[in-house]
Amino acid sequence: MKTTVTLIKRNIKLFFADKGLFFTSLITPAILLLLYVTFLENVYRDSFTSILCDGFGFSISEEIISGFVGGQLISSLLAVTCVTVSFCSNMLMVQDKITGMTSDMLVTPVKKHIPPISYYVATVAVTFFISLIAVAGGFVYIAAIGWYLSFTDVLLILLDVFLLVMFGTALSSVINFFLSSQGQISAVGSIVSSCYGFICGAYMPISQFPEWLQKVIAFLPGTYGTSLLREHAIRGSLSAMSEAGVSAEAVDAMRDAVDCNIYFFENKVETWQSYFFLCVTVVLLIGAYVALNFVKKKGKTK
Repeated sequence: MKTTVTLIKRNIKLFFADKGLFFTSLITPAILLLLYVTFLENVYRDSFTSILCDGFGFSISEEIISGFVGGQLISSLLAVTCVTVSFCSNMLMVQDKITGMTSDMLVTPVKKHIPPISYYVATVAVTFFISLIAVAGGFVYIAAIGWYLSFTDVLLILLDVFLLVMFGTALSSVINFFLSSQGQISAVGSIVSSCYGFICGAYMPISQFPEWLQKVIAFLPGTYGTSLLREHAIRGSLSAMSEAGVSAEAVDAMRDAVDCNIYFFENKVETWQSYFFLCVTVVLLIGAYVALNFVKKKGKTK
């Protein structure tokens, strides 16, 4: 146990010691927030008003609109950050292969299962820390434009972030297991950063994708993580709409439009099912990571 803790501390210290890697990870959420506010805020606002005001003929206060749009922006930011930052934080596992540190550890008395555990735990700790900074920045932004989050919503958002960090770390651990060069790290990082936001529904609501693509995305766990964040980030503003006289039909249409309601082949996915699917995926990915290291260890022994 002492060796495991020592290696976890070592991995965390090495991450923060690399100022370039640390600030790259830290600035990613800030850049995403800036891009969302600059380019997507008006898109989300126009989509909202076209459905609620033009489609159903309701008129509500600007503050509620801002709170709804802010919640949508922040949920998108966190859904992307939790996964993309985990790939960046988990680079140490590959860098140790490049420098030969992994091979050196194999000839020491350290038990072979300890290094993989230390990489995973350290990556979760670092990614969750950076994600909490993103959460704090998001809450400040929402407070400035229209705060409708309850204490329960805040706690649930933190839970969603933690689960997505676990998912992102498990996914990056499995993928990074096969990487062995700096070029491969850069390539995977670029692909994840550019593509993940689209396939998880963060950049564009899934409801706006072609029907065949919606069915494909319904199999991806990141979709449900984004939906959970969206639900908890805008639930308060949706309640405020109902209190302002917006019909239940219009509110449900908004939930469909922004992916609070997720459908798996026309069947609505309940909140507990989203949590279950996300948790099962994390367990399966961790199991795959453990199995890969076990096979590698067995191969080295032979």
